[in-house]
Amino acid sequence: MTDAPYTPPKVWTWNKPSGGAFASVNRPIAGPTHEKELPVGKHPFQLYSLATPNGQKVTIMFEELLAAGHKGADYDAWLIRIDGNQFGSGFVEINPNSKIPALVDRSGDKPFRVFESGAILMHLAEKFGAFLPKDGEARAETLSWLFWQMGSAPFLGGGFGHFYAYAPSKIEYAIDRYAMETKRQLDVLDRQLANNEFIAGKDYSIADMAIFPWYGGLAEGAIYGDAATFLDVQSYKNLQRWTKAIGARPAVKRGRMVNRTSGDPAGQLRERHDASDFETSTQDKIEAQTGKA
Repeated sequence: MTDAPYTPPKVWTWNKPSGGAFASVNRPIAGPTHEKELPVGKHPFQLYSLATPNGQKVTIMFEELLAAGHKGADYDAWLIRIDGNQFGSGFVEINPNSKIPALVDRSGDKPFRVFESGAILMHLAEKFGAFLPKDGEARAETLSWLFWQMGSAPFLGGGFGHFYAYAPSKIEYAIDRYAMETKRQLDVLDRQLANNEFIAGKDYSIADMAIFPWYGGLAEGAIYGDAATFLDVQSYKNLQRWTKAIGARPAVKRGRMVNRTSGDPAGQLRERHDASDFETSTQDKIEAQTGKA
């Protein structure tokens, strides 16, 4: 990297690594790089994911459904590391965009794929009649906030998070640009939560599940290093109140553990195949049994 001004070529070509934390897996083409079948477990739903904010949305939803008594919502959660595994042929088959999470619904006669986290949340909510109002104003409000998150989070993650935490050098213009937008989004949420217990009103919904891993994670200081201090997230009092309430839900706590590969080993359940795994198969217990991290 140099400080010399960059003059874009007339036609861009991929002729060098992009730099940054994910340079080894970034590429300008789609499709698989290698053959690899996906494992299939015993439950009606097969989830292939990682505990990024997008991945957490879906595992939180599954755990909330199970906590609400929807026994048909049991699931296997398989770990897909973002190190090239997302380009395996089996994963590309269920998500041609090669992004986690991806789901295969095997609850009926013919299995089918569902990809994009918002689509998965809607699919499960409609299938089980839970966490999404059936009609009218409440449904419209919930879906509006769900899609707000889908459209807004790339500015937080791919914009602010990338340039603040992952880019190979600090670029003042880029950080300022996306810090401004991220703070604007935080203010949008803070104002909405001033008069509402939950994001879309009085009821907990898939809008909360979608927004919490991104903006709740930021409000907790759980993502992008010291970004919470840099963005003064403690000043958003309504967002902080909501974050603490959502984060305290037992199903949310469990959902955030699934497919996690970093942090406290006791909080990592790298794969989930049974409800008992939270007690028996967290990474600290596996390491104690095997002696391997």
